[in-house]
Amino acid sequence: MLRNVFVLGLDQHNLELLRRLPGAADLAFQGLLPRRQLQGTRIDVPEMLRRAEVELEAFDGSVDAIVSFWDFPMVTMVPILCARRGLPSAALESVLRCEHKYWSRLVQRGAIEEVPAYGLLDPDDPEPTLPEGMRYPVWIKPVNSVASEGAYRLEDDGDLRRRLPEVRAVIDRLGPPFQQVMDMAELPVEIADVGGRGCLVEEVLTGHQMTVEGFSLDGEVVVYGVVDSFDYPGSASFLRYQYPSSAPPSVQERLTDLTRRVIEATGLTRSTFNIEFFWDAATDAVRLLEVNARHSQSHALLFEMVDGVSNHQAMLDVAFGRPPQLTHRAGDHAVAAKWFLRRFGDGIVRSVLTGDQVAELERELPGTSIHVTAVPGERLSERLYEDGYSSVLATVFTGGADEEQITHAYQRCARGLEFGIDEVTDR
Repeated sequence: MLRNVFVLGLDQHNLELLRRLPGAADLAFQGLLPRRQLQGTRIDVPEMLRRAEVELEAFDGSVDAIVSFWDFPMVTMVPILCARRGLPSAALESVLRCEHKYWSRLVQRGAIEEVPAYGLLDPDDPEPTLPEGMRYPVWIKPVNSVASEGAYRLEDDGDLRRRLPEVRAVIDRLGPPFQQVMDMAELPVEIADVGGRGCLVEEVLTGHQMTVEGFSLDGEVVVYGVVDSFDYPGSASFLRYQYPSSAPPSVQERLTDLTRRVIEATGLTRSTFNIEFFWDAATDAVRLLEVNARHSQSHALLFEMVDGVSNHQAMLDVAFGRPPQLTHRAGDHAVAAKWFLRRFGDGIVRSVLTGDQVAELERELPGTSIHVTAVPGERLSERLYEDGYSSVLATVFTGGADEEQITHAYQRCARGLEFGIDEVTDR
């Protein structure tokens, strides 16, 4: 009999990746609540849990696993739903130790030295100032957010006053539902006092950014890949993710060691994870940016193209309580990347490429997959879950023999992906 895997926020792109996994013929993937509902303008976690339970109860068959590869609220809903049904999953408190940025920093500081300076700021303070000991430039961010939403680099007090209302708007939307989840867990007093509306100020990190992907199961923390992240020049917005990492093996070994120590300190187990680091080649210094209690679906196709199997395999194996069976460098490409075609600034989308036009570009460039995210009629500044500086118009996956080849393929796509966007100057 087929085993049923329920996926919170299942989309077509990831469904296709899941169906290509070894052993997928023995599994039936069931969507559990649509992503647009889970990450809409109003998030009510208890109500979403209730709706999920209704769908699960109404299903005519077994519920063998519940998973997700998305940020909040899905990353916190999975352990709650699994605990109710006795399915393998991480404990909610261990997930929160990763996802609550301030709690995560405290845990990291107790495990390793490679943690940037940080402090708390009251987002409701009418006369905000930096936490004691902090100096500009800094980053400000909510203690919980999605896709870097609400995160801004600040150069001076003027930036702080100008950006804080935008940060507060994200906190006002995501803070209350995050508090709903926190209320379901046992928390240290200092974390309960901060709650879901906290705001973090952190030291600016520089250097080469990398993401370590792995899983934790039965007391063993395993790293299976390191992915590079490259920004648009002069910007904090991602240009591409690239796998495998070009960092020296010795650096990747250091990141692996730090990762194991941090994950063990969080108590996270029966879970995939990813941790973002910065490595400064000039000083050889490493700093930890962020811990996520899930793997990155953005990297899934990259792992498939290079290793032959996407990182969704680790998620499924862990969900069934078995050691993940992953291949290494068994894919069709030596290197792969996910590119972000962005618009910096506001605008109203008037036209995008048709499906036929996208297909023609893909036929011209073997190993390339294009996903248009812009929607005619939308105003870019009103989008949710974007960084504070740009909007993604399309994502482009490219695989090839080397970096030069995949860069050429992306540049060809960027020239061919034409969008009609009307200028907008007011907010």
